[in-house]
Formats: sequence, C-alpha cells, structure tokens
Amino acid sequence: MMNSHSHPLQDFESSSSKDKNANPINIGPSTASSSSSITTTTTATATVSSPPSTPSRYENQKRRDWNTFGQYLRNHRPPLSLSRCSGAHVLEFLRYLDQFGKTKVHTQLCPFFGHPNPPAPCPCPLRQAWGSLDALIGRLRAAFEENGGKPEANPFGARAVRLYLREVRDLQAKARGISYEKKKRKRPPHPPPSNASSQ
Repeated sequence: MMNSHSHPLQDFESSSSKDKNANPINIGPSTASSSSSITTTTTATATVSSPPSTPSRYENQKRRDWNTFGQYLRNHRPPLSLSRCSGAHVLEFLRYLDQFGKTKVHTQLCPFFGHPNPPAPCPCPLRQAWGSLDALIGRLRAAFEENGGKPEANPFGARAVRLYLREVRDLQAKARGISYEKKKRKRPPHPPPSNASSQ
C-alpha cells in the first residue's frame, strides 16, 4: 500500500494521468471572456514555451514502456510502489516479458543450436531479443530519472540488471550463432608524420 505522504518520485497513476491531460496553458471560459490583449499575450507565451507538438518516436515508446512497467507494479502481488522497487523486481519484469518474445532461442540439445538460419522448425522457446531488452532498460532508466527518481537509486541501472543483460546477450549469441560485438567506428586515417619532426 502506498504511503500517504508525498514522495519525490511521481507514482505511475498520477504521471500517466498528467501525461494525458498535459496542456501547457489552459484557456478556460473565464480567460476567453477577458480582454483580447490578455488572450494575445497568453497565445504568444504558448508559442514560445510549448514543446514540439509531436513527441519523437523514442519519447512515445519511452512513455509506453513507463506505463507498462507501472501497470506491472500495480498488478504485482502484493502491489509494489516504485519507491520500493529494486533491481530484483526489474529482473522479474524482464523475465515476465519473455512470454511475449518473438525470438527463437535454441537450447543446447537442439540440433540447430548455434545456427543463425535453421533449415526447419524446432520446439525451442521464443524469448525477448537481447537488443530489445537492452533498449527497453535504457528507456526505463531515463524515464525513472525524468519522473523524479535519483540516479543513485535507479533500479534499472542496478548491477544485477547489467549482469543479466550481459548473460542474455552471451546466451543468445551462442544459441543463435550471431555475434553481438560492437561495431568499431572507422577513424579517419592519420596523416603520415611530417619530415620536419625527424630533423
């Protein structure tokens, strides 16, 4: 059960309802009936201070992920407040998401273990792809801090979560025969050393 005193971190219900009704300037009937100079001033302020009208795809996805995690916490038995959420609860959430995964992860007993393009179907489980989980945690980590959470208390940045993601990446790389090595940036070629420095 949530505490009655306010917490610096917004709870999910209040943040999602604020999100839906977010309007930088509310022009109600009382404002509309006032003089035109006030209305003009208000409109000018709205033009200057309002954020872009359409949030980016990333921002939309981050909001949806945040709301999904909030729903997960509310449905948790017993219900869990965000202030009590730990890295262990984040891991529970990631494992819960596996049931909705679409990535075939071969077991070691499967004849297609380590094959990137298996020639036939197999009964191996579907899981969330490592890249999807990694991106999800990045968005939730940012959303946590944007909603008033302190970076040092961020459950999405917990060591256990980082280790879990690394384990999933390694397991899926072996099972699917895919390398997840980071692509190295191509650096511009260095100019040859000048002869002046050798004199």
